[in-house]
Amino acid sequence: MSTTTISVTGQSPYDITVGRDILDSVSGALAPSVRKVLVVHPPTLGKRAAELRERLLADTANGPREVLLAEIPDAETGKRIEVAAFCWQVMGQADFTRTDAVVGYGGGSVTDVAGFVAATWLRGVQVVHVPTTVLGLVDAAVGGKTGVNTAEGKNLVGAFWAPSTVIGDLDELSSLSANEATAGYAEVVKAGFIWAPEILDIVEADPARAVDPSSDEFRRTVELAIEMKAKVVSDDFREAGLREILNYGHTLGHAIEHAERYQWRHGAAISIGMMYAAELSRLAGRLSDASADRHRQVLESLGLPTTYRAGAWQQLLATMQRDKKSRGGMLRFILLDDIAKPTVVQAPDETLMFAAYQEIAG
Repeated sequence: MSTTTISVTGQSPYDITVGRDILDSVSGALAPSVRKVLVVHPPTLGKRAAELRERLLADTANGPREVLLAEIPDAETGKRIEVAAFCWQVMGQADFTRTDAVVGYGGGSVTDVAGFVAATWLRGVQVVHVPTTVLGLVDAAVGGKTGVNTAEGKNLVGAFWAPSTVIGDLDELSSLSANEATAGYAEVVKAGFIWAPEILDIVEADPARAVDPSSDEFRRTVELAIEMKAKVVSDDFREAGLREILNYGHTLGHAIEHAERYQWRHGAAISIGMMYAAELSRLAGRLSDASADRHRQVLESLGLPTTYRAGAWQQLLATMQRDKKSRGGMLRFILLDDIAKPTVVQAPDETLMFAAYQEIAG
């Protein structure tokens, strides 16, 4: 059983362990003082969450524990303040103290909520993330961003709260549908465009193996994406500088998710957002035609979308302008000067933005 450890350094250091059949290491990741554990999970993982609970109960090396399960709605419907309040209620009725812990067991939405609950209960308790989706493993579980959505937008309420450990058991991803694995893989591809071109080379060589969780190619690309995320958040935990590059494709992508009432998978929206950012980069004279075209070829080879409905621009623009990625009322985009050379561009010309949208309008 080989594992890879990727460390996040900086003000809130922790390790991300990647391997196969390593779920038993969750118990060892909990602090010896932990006596009560809340495992937050979606309905689809009810049986597996119960099995994880039994594993945690079986480890009595540091004394007996009480392990509770909190089932929350799947995907973005679970990222509501009412859901967080439900978890707080469970913890309150079980007398959770500051030395107890939360385990986020699920996809990115679950770890976002679990992290938010841990950050806010008694002003902060330990949280261990066990992501079970590609998106959760390479993005949501790493970096310490937690939060819930509001009617006005995505992730508008939240906190920075780093996990103490992330357990990335690749076997947990084996039951994902092809569509779910591919959508989550959009964040891996993003890492290829902004940081590690080796990812793009691997995808171009064999797209099917790249997204197959059982393949060596999948493990390599996922580890590269996690290494990028770990490096960036180590240098910039609170998104004061470098971390902003992780928003590549997210300015338009989040607006699409909002327009679709969060019924789309995050990766699908971000895929279109990356294609838009590439076209905007190209029209701004920053990115070559070949590199912009490479975006389309890579994304479409994986079956990810690169177009959005014509006529939606004004709605998307209004949403982007009130998104947290705008500052002082000015839109900010992550664009590329070349592959692996991201840059922040503030308040691009609206005529240029509209023209770029026409390039992806379908």
